[in-house]
Amino acid sequence: MLTKAPSLPADEVIVDLEDAVAAEDKERARELAVAALRRGPLGRTTGLRVNARSTPWWEDDLRAAAEARPDVVVLPKVESPEDVSAAAELLPAETGLEAQIETARGLLEAERIAAAGHRLEALVFGPADLAASLGVPVLTIGEGVSDAALAHVVAAARAFGLQAVDGPHARLGDDLGLVLSARRALSHGYDGKWVIHPAQIEPVNFVFTPSPAEVERAKRLLETPQGAGRFEGELVDEASRRLADALLRRLQGPQAG
Repeated sequence: MLTKAPSLPADEVIVDLEDAVAAEDKERARELAVAALRRGPLGRTTGLRVNARSTPWWEDDLRAAAEARPDVVVLPKVESPEDVSAAAELLPAETGLEAQIETARGLLEAERIAAAGHRLEALVFGPADLAASLGVPVLTIGEGVSDAALAHVVAAARAFGLQAVDGPHARLGDDLGLVLSARRALSHGYDGKWVIHPAQIEPVNFVFTPSPAEVERAKRLLETPQGAGRFEGELVDEASRRLADALLRRLQGPQAG
């Protein structure tokens, strides 16, 4: 999988040391991850997801990340700004951070986490652990997602200038469910979505990439005279231009990762 990663059209490739690795394999996985990352970039942005601060592997994972120097380190189960600052202290100054919001406490603290600074670049919505933390009776990753929780995380991210990324859809081969999940995240304002299989990349990129017709309409809208007016049968004003500008910015933002 690591060998194949550079050829995939994802915006970010994340090497996982957390949930994808059994406890007895943690140290070996860490060694393999460092070796893979030091060989060269795995994608447009290369990330390493470490284990949570509450685990015995957290500090060793971060020291390994400092050696491997990925573009970003993904911090799971972040529940306070201190989780972010403690990780930043162990990493090089140029390493970015992404914080996963995936517990009840993390959801309540999302605003304070987003304001933590320390090179924090994104909040990532974690559907499975959040559902478990909230007691939602589902057994599949990506199910039982609350619109309120999705909206809360994206609002916290935007308030502090961060990207917002949705978590994965675990049903492999369920293209319709994947597209619906991606559209739901997009409708809340998310920049992109994690995927767990190469076959999921194209559908997610398609959903989050503005269509040529949308891009053209946004450009025409930005060319209209300032102030309120009529444009293609509807009222437009300065808020409409901000919407157009936001849509065009999506062409440079994250999609599948």
